[in-house]
Amino acid sequence: MPKCLSRRSLLVGALVALLGGPAWADLAATVVEIKKSVVAVGSFQPTRNPQFRFLGTGFVVGGGNQVVTNAHVEGAILDSVEGNERLVIALPGSGRVMVRPVVKEAVDRDHDVAVLRFEGPPIPALQLGDSSAVRDGQDIALTGFPLGATIGIVPVTHRGIVSAVTPVGQPLPSARQLDARTVHRLAAGGYSVFQLDAVCYPGNSGSPVFNPDSGEVIGIVNMVFVKGSKESATTTPSGISYAIPAAFIKALLKP
Repeated sequence: MPKCLSRRSLLVGALVALLGGPAWADLAATVVEIKKSVVAVGSFQPTRNPQFRFLGTGFVVGGGNQVVTNAHVEGAILDSVEGNERLVIALPGSGRVMVRPVVKEAVDRDHDVAVLRFEGPPIPALQLGDSSAVRDGQDIALTGFPLGATIGIVPVTHRGIVSAVTPVGQPLPSARQLDARTVHRLAAGGYSVFQLDAVCYPGNSGSPVFNPDSGEVIGIVNMVFVKGSKESATTTPSGISYAIPAAFIKALLKP
């Protein structure tokens, strides 16, 4: 009997190692906490149907009254806000979605990061980790709203690895892809981003990328590499996405 138990223990140990070790074993517990801090970002208009218009994912940081999202998400919302339409975050709940008005606090368009602020009771905040310590092959997970409000405001988690720490100013396949923003970035000097081997959808823009074990945020999902048309991202996601390091979030949060 002891020999049988020993062999079984060895087999279980081998399976745990094959599946990624303790990180994935702790992921379920980590996600429970992460979901408390992930919000949908969009606009709200009482006379519209639907009243809430989803544009991206965000997550709570700092003292619990600040939300981080992509600058392009925040910009898209401000471009659309008119009349009695308000910039808001939507909080997933049991059966109903609650919204809170937010205001823009700080924006870093060069690194596509924005910080929004809301009043009232704080929401549990996520901790920002040391993004300079991130390495190729590192386990990661991300939580957000991949298809926006299409399937309801329900946080969804995907897991994967950091496939590369790569410069953002890579050569473009065609000069036609050069725009003013790209030229400015190349002229100002490139910086490194995280290429992720993880399935993402357009609604994941602004999702926190975190350590599956500790829950510390190492980056924010920035863009999805799309095969063919934009619409194909929802039906044939490429599994390649990018995240901006958390160091740029920390810099924006400094007083």
